[in-house]
Amino acid sequence: MFSRRKFLGSAIAVAGATAGFAALPSAAEAATRVAPEVIVRPGDARYAELTHRGYNTRFVATPDEIWLVHSASQVEKAVNQAIANNQRITVRSGGHCFENLVDNPQFRLLVDMSEMTSVTFDPALNAFAVQAGAQLGDVYKALYEGWGVTVPGGVCPEVGVGGHVSGGGYGPLSRRFGLVVDHLYAIEIVVADSRGKACTIVATREANDPHRDLWWAHTGGGGGGFGIVTRFWFRTPGATGGPSSLLPKPPARMRETFVTWPWAQLSEAAFTRLVMNHGAWHAANSAPGSPYQVMHSSFQLHSSLAQTIQLEIRMDATLPNTDQLHDDYINAVNAGVGVQPTIDIKEGTWLEIALEPTASYGAYSRQKSMGGHLRKPLTATQVGAVYRSLTDPDHTGVGLVYLAAYGCQINTLPSSARAIAQRDSVIKLWYSNNWSDPANDAIEVEWLRTLRKNVHGATGGFPVPNDQQDGGYINYPDVDMRDPAQNTSGVPWYSLIWKGNYPRLQQVKNTYDPKNVFRHSLSLDPS
Repeated sequence: MFSRRKFLGSAIAVAGATAGFAALPSAAEAATRVAPEVIVRPGDARYAELTHRGYNTRFVATPDEIWLVHSASQVEKAVNQAIANNQRITVRSGGHCFENLVDNPQFRLLVDMSEMTSVTFDPALNAFAVQAGAQLGDVYKALYEGWGVTVPGGVCPEVGVGGHVSGGGYGPLSRRFGLVVDHLYAIEIVVADSRGKACTIVATREANDPHRDLWWAHTGGGGGGFGIVTRFWFRTPGATGGPSSLLPKPPARMRETFVTWPWAQLSEAAFTRLVMNHGAWHAANSAPGSPYQVMHSSFQLHSSLAQTIQLEIRMDATLPNTDQLHDDYINAVNAGVGVQPTIDIKEGTWLEIALEPTASYGAYSRQKSMGGHLRKPLTATQVGAVYRSLTDPDHTGVGLVYLAAYGCQINTLPSSARAIAQRDSVIKLWYSNNWSDPANDAIEVEWLRTLRKNVHGATGGFPVPNDQQDGGYINYPDVDMRDPAQNTSGVPWYSLIWKGNYPRLQQVKNTYDPKNVFRHSLSLDPS
C-alpha cells in the first residue's frame, strides 16, 4: 500500500464433480470449536460501526444483513442464503478499498471477515496459514515473533490481508523478496457452482492441483470477483526445512528517513528537476540484483496546500554500506535542484518500523484515486502536468502523486507466472485526492480526472501499456476505466489491468463463478 505520513487445514483440493465442485473443510476448522456467525441488521446498535469501516467515506454500505463470520462453513451459509434470496453479496476484510467495490447500495448481504484473524503454522501444508480478516500488522507481528520470518507486504499495517494479497500486494521488502503473492502457496475459498450451491475449495500452486488456476487468479486478479477467500497459506517456492526457513527473514534493523522539500522554495524548474532526477535514478537502479534492492522509497508529491513534498526511504540498516547507499540516493535525487531539504533519520527494529500506524487524513476522508505502473520515468511534459495540478490555486483538496520504488526481485518472474502481469516496471504510480465536504465531490473528482488525463493524454487518459507505461493495478482501482466516456484509449479496462493474463482469468471466472454471484464494478463477467 502507501504511506501518508506527517500530513494530515489442510491441503485438500479435489477435482470438480460433473455438476459442481467438491471439497472438505480444512483440518484447522474441523479441529477448532468455532463461534457461531453473528448477523447484524439495521436497527442494531452495532450496524452503524460495521457499515462505516470503509476507508473512503464517499461510499457507505447499506446492506440488509452483515454477517460476522468465523469459518468457511459460515461463509457458505451466507452465500447459499444470498443465492436463495437473490441478494447481492460482497465481502470485506480490512475495509481499505478506494472505490465502491464493497460499500455500494447494490449489495444486500455483507460478509465481514474481521473476526477471522489467526496466523498459524500448518504442518499439513508445511506453510503459514493466515485468515483473510487479519491485518498486515497482525501478520508481521505473529510471523516475526513466532518464527523470525515475514511476507513482503504493504507499508500500512491496518490494511486487511484479503484484498491486499488477492490484488498482488507489494511493500518495503518487495524489491528484495518479490511481491507478497510470489510467496503464496494456497488459498481456501468459498465459490458457487453451476447449480448455485456454495462450497469450499483449497487451491494450491502445485502443478498437479486441478484447482491451480483458481489459486493463480488470486495472485493479482483481485478480491471478491471469483469467490470469498477465507484463508491464505504462505511458503516461498523452493524453501525447505523447518518453519523458520520457509519465508523471507527481514533485516534485524531498518533505517527510516524522511527527506522534505518546502513548496515555498520550489520553482517549476526545481520541481521538474527533482522529479526527473528521481525517475532517472530508478530507471538505472531497479534491475534484479541491484545493490539497491535493500531499499524501498516512496516519493510523496503532495499538493502545495500541504506545504511540503517528501521522499520516504526504508532500507536495511545492518549493511556495511548502508550509509553510502542512503546518502548517494538522496544526493542523486536532489542534484541540481538548488533547494536544501530537511533530512530526518531514525533507526529501529524491523518490526518497530513495520508496525508504525499510518497517519490519518482526518476530516479529509472523501477520496478519489487511480494507480498504475511505469516502465520508464515520467517525461518532462508529464511532470509539468503534475506540477500544474499540484499548484492549482483553486484546488482545496489534498492531492498526491505517489511514486513508489518497484522492480528488482519483482521483475524476475515472467508476466504469466502470477495474475499480476507487471514484471518489468520500475515505479508504481498512484494519483490520489482527499477532501472533506460532500458538496465538493464533483469538483474534487474532476481534479483527479484532469490530472490523470493531462499526464496520460497521449494514451486516452490512462497508463496504457507501451514502452513507458504498463497499465493499472486492481488494488488502486478506478471505475473510470470501465467508462468509455472516461477511458478513451480504445483499450478495454481489463486489458489495462491484467494485459495478456485476462483470457486465463476469464476462464477461471467461467469455471468457478458461472452464475456471476461474486461481482463488483471491476470484476469480470462470465463470458
